[in-house]
Amino acid sequence: MGASRTSLSDTAFLRTGPVVLAGAGKMGTAMLSGWLARGLDPSNLIVLEPAPSTETRQLAATHGIRVQSQLDAVSPAPSVIVVAVKPQVMADVFPPLAALAGTGTVVLSIAAGKTIAGFEANLKPSTAVVRAMPNTPAAIGRGVTGVVANSHVTDAQKEACEALLGAVGEVVWLENEALIDAVTAVSGSGPAYVFLLCEVLANAGVAAGLDRATATRLARATVAGAGELLNQSELSAEHLRKNVTSPGGTTAAALDVLMKDSGGLQELMTAAVAAAQRRGRELGS
Repeated sequence: MGASRTSLSDTAFLRTGPVVLAGAGKMGTAMLSGWLARGLDPSNLIVLEPAPSTETRQLAATHGIRVQSQLDAVSPAPSVIVVAVKPQVMADVFPPLAALAGTGTVVLSIAAGKTIAGFEANLKPSTAVVRAMPNTPAAIGRGVTGVVANSHVTDAQKEACEALLGAVGEVVWLENEALIDAVTAVSGSGPAYVFLLCEVLANAGVAAGLDRATATRLARATVAGAGELLNQSELSAEHLRKNVTSPGGTTAAALDVLMKDSGGLQELMTAAVAAAQRRGRELGS
């Protein structure tokens, strides 16, 4: 499935109970902003955050959202509990969260490294759990999230989770949780690879004789512009690359280096993604 752009006010399941956001760090706050922009009723939102940021407090004050340091009970039971806390504090915050889940609640986790089985072990039997791996461009509504559900998730709960995640970008459903580590390696960590490309392109410009400010400006604009062209175009990345490349020209000379069979960019990127995937498996719990 692609991104969900339906107004959240039209998602019936979200009206069966409040949406609880546990953790309003950068990613949680980005999601909160996206939900409000997509029409989620602020009166149906509860944010659980003991130390809200200035941005979170401003959003809450502007929209009349309840922000609490702890929750003893919620009636009716939440439709969705979105777990966006840091993995290292999960052991402290999860038991009271688990107690909030009703028979119809879906627990949507964006907590890195926490498996569905790890959630199920701390929840009532047959609780619906969805595990998601967003990436940092969600902060500007341009993220992409890999998502997988356990066998207890209903179609209505799946639609609600897609609507919530789709408020900050594209949503890609996975058939197997084992693929989450590959998603993490490609899109979760992927923005860092792009930022590194911008860094090294600027450094190469300096080595070619440009001053640092000019090289940095050219590299940033090129990476951002090429990304937006790719986003707006229906053509494949390969096709767009070939459009830039004249036979025997300057781009072709550079690509001869980058596309070498041994030591080229493909070999390096494949090794990098494999390393990130291995580390994800090691950190999984």
